[in-house]
Amino acid sequence: MWFKNLQIYRLPPKWLMPAGTLEEILAKHPLQPCTGMSTTSRGWVSPRGDQQLVASHGKNLLIALGVEQKILPAAVINQTALERAEKLEKQQGYKVGKKQMRDLKEQIMAELLPRAFSRRRSTRAWLSPNDGWLVVDAASAGKAEELTEQLRNTLGEFPISLLTTKLSPITAMSGWLAGSDAPGRFIIDQDCELRGADESKPTVRYVRHDLGGKDVVTHINDGKVATKLGLNWNERISLVLHEQHQVKRVRFLDIDKNREGDQSQNPEEQFDADFALMTGEFSKLLSDLVEALGGEEK
Repeated sequence: MWFKNLQIYRLPPKWLMPAGTLEEILAKHPLQPCTGMSTTSRGWVSPRGDQQLVASHGKNLLIALGVEQKILPAAVINQTALERAEKLEKQQGYKVGKKQMRDLKEQIMAELLPRAFSRRRSTRAWLSPNDGWLVVDAASAGKAEELTEQLRNTLGEFPISLLTTKLSPITAMSGWLAGSDAPGRFIIDQDCELRGADESKPTVRYVRHDLGGKDVVTHINDGKVATKLGLNWNERISLVLHEQHQVKRVRFLDIDKNREGDQSQNPEEQFDADFALMTGEFSKLLSDLVEALGGEEK
């Protein structure tokens, strides 16, 4: 349930859609099994493991994109093609050409694909019309774009944009490290990555290290900039801020403590409580992050 990574987008101005309406639209584009020669299928799945395609708390919405992929390694196709090419060469008396080999591989793929194993994965996204956020729980920008592209195809016109701020994360994080302090409710944690500006891009990484030492400041003064920085927000969430406004390795620090000894809620109630807690905290975290980065660039 808990998001581990945040790819942050802005919803279109004044965008608002009731959960029921969104449910009806997504239901027209559910995830279907791969058929025929298709190796990948995309569609909407339940974010909570039931029949509903939209989970909601107030105006906060949670959706999930499902992706099914056929697993047919290229090495298997190539090896089978080589074996058949050897037999074919003996029959026809001359070496198999490029076009013949290409045709062989296509024939082998057509034979093996219906019997190939399928693998499914899902990517979730939180939509907050009140605050104007669309946040995708994905470690890479590519996985996030996969979801946003499918959402555009499903909803039609949906002009979202990536978060941009007046201060770039690189500029802000480098300044925080140089001053050994972060603004507002943020505290510098123990991980960071520093990168040089010359062609070789020399890189220094600190893991579980005190970042208040002179060595870090020396690297900054020598021209290196911070591309990743571990932060603690409000003593409730730890995270790593990346140079492209991505937030990764998100961890809620007090979840276990709050749940200790609480066996009163069933899984459905627990999911709703977790969703409410997560979105409430993220709303405040993102607001503080935008402020720490100098405000939003419209």
